[in-house]
Amino acid sequence: MQGDFNYQERRSIVGGPIRQKLRKGIFILPSFITTLSFFSGFYALIASFNEQYRYAAYAIILAGVFDFLDGKVARLTNTTSHFGMEYDSLSDLMSFGIAPGFLVYSWALQPFGRLGWMAAFLYVICGALRLARFNTLAHSGKAMDSFVGLPIPAAAAVIASLVIVTKDLLLLESINPFILVGTVYVLAFLMVSNVRYVSFKQFDLKRRKAFGFLVFMVLAIYILAVIPELMVIILAIGYALSGPAVWAWNLARGKKPVPESPDALHHPRP
Repeated sequence: MQGDFNYQERRSIVGGPIRQKLRKGIFILPSFITTLSFFSGFYALIASFNEQYRYAAYAIILAGVFDFLDGKVARLTNTTSHFGMEYDSLSDLMSFGIAPGFLVYSWALQPFGRLGWMAAFLYVICGALRLARFNTLAHSGKAMDSFVGLPIPAAAAVIASLVIVTKDLLLLESINPFILVGTVYVLAFLMVSNVRYVSFKQFDLKRRKAFGFLVFMVLAIYILAVIPELMVIILAIGYALSGPAVWAWNLARGKKPVPESPDALHHPRP
């Protein structure tokens, strides 16, 4: 009986509001930008397969730009939708999960054999779990002023920036593979951890900011223009370390972290 109920429930959901919305059509602009992100991730796979690791890394960074833009465009044009969220998650898994995992394995982890490809798989599966948890929390209807766990685009940016800095700044073919193995394991752990990361979705440039913020923006633009490779890795690694740093600071001050709501994680998806 329970199985029949679940089947009927799923059937009513698929045949209900979601199907009606799909019949009306989908929002083209944000979906098209998401497709560009998807394409960038797929191209990163092809480039990695052809041992063009530098191009693959830049394609992943470009996918991150498109991923940022599709959400901004959807919110600014009021074209957010359930379809868009699901499509964006599939694109994220390709561009920031599978593509970086294959890139880091092909680039430097192959000599480790099973340990190498298992490290790459761990990164991919933790990224998939991170996306599933994000979607569950998003469907719970609760406002999220911070991310729980390292966002998968940020984790992919760390891997891509390491490739870019190694090849463009250090002019080396590869770096110590032990460093990469450790980095991949740390990124995988941070994605599924309860460490909180700041979300820039609510960031409003129209509000007044301190003068120091303007100075920081000018300095960031200067570094980006002069040494873009250095700026990319500073931003990627800096953001990845910001969560553990804030967690350690709060722990030292005796402030307990706010746990996730179990109800949110088990909230049924529409």
